[in-house]
Amino acid sequence: MIMTHFFQLDMLSWLFVGLILLGTIPNVIYSRGYLAHIERKGHYRLHYIAFVLSMLGVVVAGNALSFLLFWELMSLTSWQLILTEALDDPEQVTPAARFYFFMTHFGFVFLLLFFLIVSHGDFEMSFTQMHGVAGAFPYATLLFFFLLLGFLSKAGAVPLHVWLPYAHPAAPSPVSALMSGVMLKVAIYGMFRFLFDVLYPWPLEWGILILVLGALSALVGVLYALSEHDIKALLANHSIENIGIILIGFGMGMIFDTLKLPTLSSFAFIAALFHTFNHMSFKSLLFMGAGSVLHETHTKNIEAYGGLIKQMPVTALTFLLASISISALPPTNGFLSEWMIFQSMLGSSHIDNMSLKLAIPFAIFALALTGGLAIACFVKAFGITFLGLHRSANAHHAREVNGWMRTGMVLMAGVVVGLMLLAPWFIARFDAALVRLGHPGIYAEIFPDTVFNLHSVAVHGGVVSPQILLAVLLGVTGFLYYGYRALKVKERLHRTWACGYRTGARTQYSATGFAGPIRRFFDWLYRPEEHLHSAPHPEGEHLRAPRHYSVHVRPLFETALYTRTARLANGISYWIYRLAHFEQTRYAAMIFNLMLTVLFSYRIFAHTFSWATFILESVVMLISIKILIIGEKR
Repeated sequence: MIMTHFFQLDMLSWLFVGLILLGTIPNVIYSRGYLAHIERKGHYRLHYIAFVLSMLGVVVAGNALSFLLFWELMSLTSWQLILTEALDDPEQVTPAARFYFFMTHFGFVFLLLFFLIVSHGDFEMSFTQMHGVAGAFPYATLLFFFLLLGFLSKAGAVPLHVWLPYAHPAAPSPVSALMSGVMLKVAIYGMFRFLFDVLYPWPLEWGILILVLGALSALVGVLYALSEHDIKALLANHSIENIGIILIGFGMGMIFDTLKLPTLSSFAFIAALFHTFNHMSFKSLLFMGAGSVLHETHTKNIEAYGGLIKQMPVTALTFLLASISISALPPTNGFLSEWMIFQSMLGSSHIDNMSLKLAIPFAIFALALTGGLAIACFVKAFGITFLGLHRSANAHHAREVNGWMRTGMVLMAGVVVGLMLLAPWFIARFDAALVRLGHPGIYAEIFPDTVFNLHSVAVHGGVVSPQILLAVLLGVTGFLYYGYRALKVKERLHRTWACGYRTGARTQYSATGFAGPIRRFFDWLYRPEEHLHSAPHPEGEHLRAPRHYSVHVRPLFETALYTRTARLANGISYWIYRLAHFEQTRYAAMIFNLMLTVLFSYRIFAHTFSWATFILESVVMLISIKILIIGEKR
């Protein structure tokens, strides 16, 4: 481990430095081509470079001062990058950036509180020295909640996820790829770093909480992604889903560690790290593909796409690869990490604990349902976008993006494939990082015979081989293609029979129609607002112009938690404002009664409790409130 006063480079840091570089290098090339469509180029370049450097600074920071400095720089530069196109679309971009700014600093406050406690205010203290201070602190669970609120607000886990569907669509597409693919993983690094270095060991309840939060995040993310027709908001919701999957693996690792099952714990943590890398790769590629489509069609509405595979083959094929991977279809890298997370949960069948017998089956159900819904969502996203007929003039005139953008997408596709084919090499690096954190090395148990067979370490666990699966798929495909060419099958082109109607752009399947059955099944969650727009035909009342059907789904957490909290805060602040400015007598009476409350509370809790004193002082307080604040009713 390389360590100085402000920086440290151990195996965990090196891993995330590698993740940042893998996500950034193709993005830089993609950005080179995307820059032609950004007016504020100097603003973009300056904050882009500072953003990447700040993320690197976070993962190599060695004390609280350098960590918080780079963390805040990362937040401010990403906020400014979201504002890059604010002059073009101020109604969408500015509120989204403001929301992101609030949420990221909401988390920063709790990280600051965490470091103030575990360092005794000495921000130059190393993380290992903080472990002793945290161990002596009597309220360790409070520190854990500070960490959760600080890092999960940045990672985008439920219920702190609400900023993602706003910030990602507002940011330029390369920035969306960096924020979703890389920045969210920096928050995962923070979870690993401080739970291991500062708060270890953990009680069982902490792991259960992270497991449940992960399961909820996975379900909520994929369900709201299905209802989205904004392609970038759809991908943002899938970031929430995949952060949830990572947290499921992380929570299982913590649970197994608490139960003294180190082999299973290491396997679950390796699965979480593997999915962290995998999500970086395919989500970055998906946002690049979405940015290319947006750049050519000038809209984020999936309903206005269609048939783009003909004009944008490179974008379509790379988007398809990422869609298959994020859907966890074998033998992709996304399948491998989700398979490992499943195997870690199935390895808990012998554990006799009532809380775990409820939490783990729920997480298994959530992950299984998430996998099925993710496939449906990306069938919609890819099919409606790239297949079928053009649904708009912009889609009809779209062309493949420039060479820089294509090169960036192809390089990121190479990262996706590399994580699949070189899975043993990456797993060896993850295993080495966990060994440095005090866990046993289990690489030999995962690959006991050959690197082509990935074994589960659970009792009666499964075996999978991505290389063999890929070889079989390619072999079967090649055989069918050869047979097709050898038999000289004749092709006949004719119009699709559609009950006597000629197929057109308006009669083909839409994104709204595709998601309709699922939306109706989860109507209790979505509570959709449906609108049917129609107008009289100008040539006569007996004719009608085409109707337009739209559905708006308002996020449950935003409505129930954030909107109501904001209304309550506004109501309280307005009431206090009126008291302070227009009812000075009552305002002074409130301050007086507040002082009485503090003094009486001190007497009750700091000295011997007496029911007689408690009742007497309560009566005095009520009389004071009645006379001085409530007064007579008019």
